[in-house]
Amino acid sequence: MWIWASVLSAVLLGLYDVAKKYALRRNGVLPVLLASTAISTLLLSPFLSAGAPEDHLRLAFKAVLVSASWISGLAALRHLPITTVSTIKGSRPVFVVLFSIVIFAERLAALQWTGVILALTAIFLAGGKGSSEVPAGDRRKGLPLMALSVATGVASALYDKHIMRSLDPLFVQSWANLYISVILGLCLLFTYIRNGSDSVKFRWDWALPVTALLITVADALYFYALKEPGALLSVVSTVRRASILVTFVAGALVFGEKNLRPKAAAMIMMAAGVALLVLS
Repeated sequence: MWIWASVLSAVLLGLYDVAKKYALRRNGVLPVLLASTAISTLLLSPFLSAGAPEDHLRLAFKAVLVSASWISGLAALRHLPITTVSTIKGSRPVFVVLFSIVIFAERLAALQWTGVILALTAIFLAGGKGSSEVPAGDRRKGLPLMALSVATGVASALYDKHIMRSLDPLFVQSWANLYISVILGLCLLFTYIRNGSDSVKFRWDWALPVTALLITVADALYFYALKEPGALLSVVSTVRRASILVTFVAGALVFGEKNLRPKAAAMIMMAAGVALLVLS
């Protein structure tokens, strides 16, 4: 069941990226992040329960990693096309696969390796096609931010595998979201003090609760998958990056992005890789 939970999580994660991009058209990065995370925290509030102090410290550290990844990723999204951001983010499974083998001693079967290699190759091909269509000025601003987002995202994924050995998925998700909301709130307050009210203007957008709902369910499925006996972080992370299939379609239909035809072969390769992982 963990592989199907990963596939559904990937679909919802792609839709989340679309809703997030849409919400950014009316609001800044931090207001979008804080609003969607706070709504997600509210949705998960029935699952908040007492825990050991050390468990809360572990989740607070996870919240720092996630916040850093989200803030830098969304900031990059303002400079780069959604298809480019999604494919660069797709490099995360490369590092997750490597570290999963080294740290957690995961071993993949031949069919699983074939699927992973196909999917990762598709990510690099699509990312290469997307980078050339980004102006030099935006690349200088957006690409370093995406590098930070990927690095902290990889660390968060590896940390998730570690803490899910001993913690309940809903306990992790509910408290982590609460701590992330606090961190984002402090970041927003600092921005307001430093740059004034114009830097944190907020306008309500129905994309915000949609974004919150999508990421809440996507993450719940992700944590459930990691908790399942025999689940492989290397496979789960690779399958989740299949969310670029959703954002690829949305980039054309919703945001009218151009030059998508060269990426079509990479998307077919990605779909084939995920199909092999599911079959394996």
